[in-house]
Amino acid sequence: MMYHDDVAPKFKQAMIAKAKEKIPYWKLLGMEVVDMKKGWAKIRVPFSRKLTNANGKLHGGVIFSAADSATAIAVVGSVGREDFLTTIEMKINYLKPIDEGEIIAEAKIIHQGSQTAIGDIEVKDAKGELVAKALSTYAIIKR
Repeated sequence: MMYHDDVAPKFKQAMIAKAKEKIPYWKLLGMEVVDMKKGWAKIRVPFSRKLTNANGKLHGGVIFSAADSATAIAVVGSVGREDFLTTIEMKINYLKPIDEGEIIAEAKIIHQGSQTAIGDIEVKDAKGELVAKALSTYAIIKR
């Protein structure tokens, strides 16, 4: 999938609101949708001491969660409203520790079929430096 058409403005606003208000895990992390299109999304997570590991760095699970969530938001704009999405697998390389600012996960769907989608994700810090690189596979389950 090489295009990134806009999603309907009302759908976009509804997804941003849903992620912010209805997903407890996102609230816990402070995660929010920055922007989304069909096959593309950006997710933001602000650094917080409550999300660090024993060394005071942002926990890898937070970075993984941002990458995974960015893929989900990128896919959701290009499937049916009744379709269910779930992660099949994900691989991530951590490249740089974070101890301030925020992270931005940008997902691009590089392949989407009727049953699966593959996301290519870059997670960057507030300076735009690469923090992690991930590849994820999502199942698209028709209901």
